[in-house]
Amino acid sequence: MTARRRLLPLALAALAAALTLSGCSVVEGILPKPAETRDAQSGEIVGGGTTDVFTLSVGDCLNDESSSDEVTEVPTVPCSEPHQYEVYGEVTLTGDEWPGEEAVTQQADDGCYAQFQAFVGIVYEDSSLEFNYYTPTEASWNGVDDRLVTCVIYDSAATTGSLAGAAR
Repeated sequence: MTARRRLLPLALAALAAALTLSGCSVVEGILPKPAETRDAQSGEIVGGGTTDVFTLSVGDCLNDESSSDEVTEVPTVPCSEPHQYEVYGEVTLTGDEWPGEEAVTQQADDGCYAQFQAFVGIVYEDSSLEFNYYTPTEASWNGVDDRLVTCVIYDSAATTGSLAGAAR
């Protein structure tokens, strides 16, 4: 019994040391990430943070390094800071029944492609920029009536400022 009493404080001390040495990485995974700050008048992001993908707006800039197929939140930043993506359009899908992932992807691709030229200033085929999108999942389609596709534009390197009218 005496040995256990001596080992318990040693084990607790070792655990405390390990947590201290691992630093913020342990705490960072536990604590919620701060939300973005938006200008009250324009709605523009003026302070970076975490944004729910359901609340992204055209003109928002973000850094999405997720490798997951399902994304619920992304790190957003003011467009004046380096970023990977910018929201440039939205497409509202129609229908009551989930059309299937292939149909959603095709509609998203067609809809975002159709908005590309108006945003960038040149046709997609002549541009060095690329686009991607966030689409509803079957669960969000059926669970929260999600029909919104969010179109994002990006360059091969981080961008500072908006890509609106970039004509490249």
